[in-house]
Amino acid sequence: MTEIALAVGFTLFLWWFSTGVIIYLDGLPQRTFVTTMRWTTAVLVAALWGLVHTRDDVSASGAYCAFTCALLVWAWQEVAFLLGMVTGPRREACPPQATGWRRAHLALQTVLYHEFALVVLALTVLACVGPGSNRVGVWTYALLWAMRQSAKLNIFLGVRNLGESLLPPHLAYLSSYFRRRAMNPLFPFSALLIGAATVLAWGPLLDSGMPATGEGAARVLLGTLLALGVLEHVLLVLPLPSDALWRWGLSSHRAKAAVVVRGDGG
Repeated sequence: MTEIALAVGFTLFLWWFSTGVIIYLDGLPQRTFVTTMRWTTAVLVAALWGLVHTRDDVSASGAYCAFTCALLVWAWQEVAFLLGMVTGPRREACPPQATGWRRAHLALQTVLYHEFALVVLALTVLACVGPGSNRVGVWTYALLWAMRQSAKLNIFLGVRNLGESLLPPHLAYLSSYFRRRAMNPLFPFSALLIGAATVLAWGPLLDSGMPATGEGAARVLLGTLLALGVLEHVLLVLPLPSDALWRWGLSSHRAKAAVVVRGDGG
């Protein structure tokens, strides 16, 4: 049980802390963005090297390392997107009269380059791991990608809690493509699918406990990540403030807003 608690705690902290850091960075003055991107790219290179280094390491430490490296690869595209450096060719609000497929087309144009970056990074992760026996990095990136695409579609189709307060000011136009509704037809299937995957990941561990192997650590790490995906989807439809967990990260947004109000610039 100690090993399970450690893996769960590690995943929760990494998810919470990395998200807060990214939110804080994208709220800083724009003059800091180039420096942030340089350091983030250096971290990306180190993470890719880590995936190569651990691709045949099937120990518990190998699972932890590959999991962390895949999260850092994912963090690069989050930073690039939220800084506004890798978004899409359209950087304008959705016209009020746009509906149906036209609205969907315009929404895709706002994130087109970002979607290409996700594909390129996925192929890069696959290339780094290659035929190696440690597939934790591949699974981590794949799950993050699938859950994020599900969240994007649900926000586009309409949910109660859009999380627009987490967007930096320079990406505020994206909220015009969101739709606020109590529920949409896709949501139950999304939540059910992620929930089923979570049960499959945790099932063997609940039956027999966590084996002292890389496979056991990987199951807990990935299972906890899936459980967080379920939580994030549930929060989409609950009338709860989505920014409550990262108020410390949003401090840079508030400071930037105060500067703009004073007219000091960014």
